[in-house]
Amino acid sequence: MPSSRTINFILILLGGIVAIYAEAGETQNTYVLLGGVMLLMIGLYRLSKGIPSKADDKETNYFEDQD
Repeated sequence: MPSSRTINFILILLGGIVAIYAEAGETQNTYVLLGGVMLLMIGLYRLSKGIPSKADDKETNYFEDQD
């Protein structure tokens, strides 16, 4: 069973290929292009959920005066 990260990369790659394919022809199929962009965005969203935040410490206030 492929890991979640592998599935995300496959979704991104597949979405990019479908989106490029939909725009390659003279008559652009809007629904195929929309489907490719949706696959691309779903893959990017799922991938970005796994990236930890820079500010893991909730108590740190970066706007306080640091004198």
